[in-house]
Amino acid sequence: MSSNTLSAVLEKQIRRLCLKDFPCGGSSWRKTKDGAERAETESTDALLDLLNCPHSPWWQEESWSPQALSLRQLAVLSPERLHTDFNYFTTLRIVDKGVSVIDDGLLKFSKLEELVLSANNISEIPVKNLPSTLKILELRANRLSSLNFLTDRSPPHLQYLGLSLNNLGSNEDISYLTGRHWPQLVCLDLSDCEFQDQQALLSALSTLPCLKTLVLEGNPFTLAPSYPGFTVDSLPQLCYLDGSWVSPEERHNFRDLAKMSDLTVDIASATVSVGRMRGIPDPMMSVDENAQDFPVVTFRYFITYDFVQTPVNQKLDSEAKLGTASTAHVTEDGSGNTDPQPNRTCERETSKSDNGVLVDNTEDACHDIPCVSRNSTLKLTWSECMNFSDTQTYIVSTLGGFKKFLNQGSCVQLEEEKILSWPAASEDVLVAKPSQAVKEKKGGKGKEPPVKSGSTKDKSKNKKKKSLPELVQDAPIRTILGSAHIPLQSLVSGGQKVNVLCDFGALHTDCEVEAAQTLQKDLGKKIKEDKKKEKVSKQKGGSDTGQKNTASLKGKGKEDKGCNEDVHADDSAPVQLEPVTVELSVELEKWQSASEAHQPLPPTPTS
Repeated sequence: MSSNTLSAVLEKQIRRLCLKDFPCGGSSWRKTKDGAERAETESTDALLDLLNCPHSPWWQEESWSPQALSLRQLAVLSPERLHTDFNYFTTLRIVDKGVSVIDDGLLKFSKLEELVLSANNISEIPVKNLPSTLKILELRANRLSSLNFLTDRSPPHLQYLGLSLNNLGSNEDISYLTGRHWPQLVCLDLSDCEFQDQQALLSALSTLPCLKTLVLEGNPFTLAPSYPGFTVDSLPQLCYLDGSWVSPEERHNFRDLAKMSDLTVDIASATVSVGRMRGIPDPMMSVDENAQDFPVVTFRYFITYDFVQTPVNQKLDSEAKLGTASTAHVTEDGSGNTDPQPNRTCERETSKSDNGVLVDNTEDACHDIPCVSRNSTLKLTWSECMNFSDTQTYIVSTLGGFKKFLNQGSCVQLEEEKILSWPAASEDVLVAKPSQAVKEKKGGKGKEPPVKSGSTKDKSKNKKKKSLPELVQDAPIRTILGSAHIPLQSLVSGGQKVNVLCDFGALHTDCEVEAAQTLQKDLGKKIKEDKKKEKVSKQKGGSDTGQKNTASLKGKGKEDKGCNEDVHADDSAPVQLEPVTVELSVELEKWQSASEAHQPLPPTPTS
C-alpha cells in the first residue's frame, strides 16, 4: 500500500494509539477482581489517569479525531469490545499529511460523517470511495483543477462542501454545483478559487434548495462593483454570505438588481489617489550663490506606480491630462511612455471615455495574464508639502489578471526630474553677458550694456530682450529617490479600500553630503598637524624648554581633546531628518444599492 494513500495514513494514526500496549489492552498489568494483587499491576482508574494526564508519558493529543481518546479509554475499560472494524470513527481530520489518493479503504469507516482533508495533494475525489453517511467534506488547499469526478453517486446526505483555495472556475465546474448533485447541501465554500462568470455561477447555485451559507470572497468576480449585491438578490434563500449575515435592509437595497437585463457584472473599477508628500529637502540648498548664472537648474518631483493598465496606443497632448485619466508616464514630447512588466505576452488597447475614465480592452486569449504599466502623477516644483491631488480611475475587464496583480501588490516610486536651461544662441543674447542677463532677471541690479545708437524706445526694447534671454532646455535627468511596495491583498479578501502612507526614508541633499565629507577631511588634517607639532617639541632639548613645552603640550592636548570631544559630540548626535512620505489609496467601487447600477460604467470598446 502506497504511503500517500488515505488508508495508509489512517492506519498509521491508529497504530499510534497503542490500543494493545500499556496502559491500554488486557494484559498482565491490569488488576482484576478475582486475581491476586501484585506490585506490577494497576487499577483501572490508575490506567485512565495515565491516559488523561498531560504530564504522563502515555498521554497523546489526538487532534485528528475526537474519537481517538474515547477509543483508548475503551481499550482500558473494556478491551474485549475492541474489534478490527472502524465503526468507532465519525470524524477524521487528516491535515497536511501528503495524502494524494483517496482509496477504497475509506469505506471501512462505515459511520463516518465528517472528513477533513485540507492542505494535502489531492487532485481528484473518487466519489465511489466516499462513505454514503458523509455529511461534511472539507478539501481546502488541495490540487483540484476540475469537478468532473462529481456524479450522481455523490454522498446524498452531504451538508457542507469546502473547495476553497483550489484551481477551480471553469464552466464545466459550475455545471456540477447544482441541486441535482447536492440536494442536501446547506453550506458551500468556494473562496479563493478562480470563478469569473458571476452570472453563470449564481444561476447554478440558485438550484441548491437547502443552501443557506455561501463563501465566495477571493474569486475574481468579487472585485466587480456588482458584488455582493448581485449575489444577495440572486439567492433569496441565502442567510450568510462571506461570513456576514444578510440583513433584510441589505436585501431590500439590492432588490431587483439581478433582474436588470443590461447589467454589466464582469468588470472592475478601481480608483488610485495620490495625496500630499512631505519630507523632501530643498534642492536649492546645495546651489552655490557664487556659481555661474547658467545653466539655470529647475527640479520637479512626481510619483509613479504600477497598475493594471497599458495604454500603448494612447497619445497625450500635454501633461495636464495626467490629472484626470492618464495612466502613462509622459515624456517631454507628450507621448505615453509605458513600462510594462516582463511577463506581458499579449496585445492591449485602451480608450478614454467622455468622462475621463480609462477603459481597458484585452484580447480574450490572454484574460488571465496581468498586464501592468507604469503610471505617473503631475510633476510639481519643490515645496515643504507637495499636494499632488492626483486621482485616476481604471476600468479593468480582465478580472483574473486583476486578482493576480492585487495579490502581488504595487510598486510606488518617488522620482526627481532635473532640467538644465541655457540661453539660446541669438544675437540679442550675445550682446549682454549671461551674468548680467540673469541679474536683471532676478532683480534688475546689473549694469546695462552700452548702446551706441538708437532712440529711447529702441533702448527700452533692447534692454527687455537682453534682460530676458530665451532659454533652451536640455533633456531632463530623472533620478529615482526612493521606492516602496504597497500590499493590496486585502482588496481580494473582501476589503474595499487600502490607505497607505508610503515611507521612502530620509533623503540627503548634495550640500549635506559634501559638508560631511569636508568635515571629515578637515578633521584628518588637523590631527596630522597636531601630531607633527608634538613630535617636533619632543625633539627639542633643555629642561626649562622641555617643561614649557610639556606644559604647553598639556594645555594643547586639553584643547585638542576638547575639540575632538566637540566633534565626537556632534557625530554622536546627528540631525534627525524627516522621512519622505506620500499618501496613497486604492479603492474598489462597490454598489451600495440597486439604484447605483443605473449609472453604468463606460462600456469596454471593441478592438
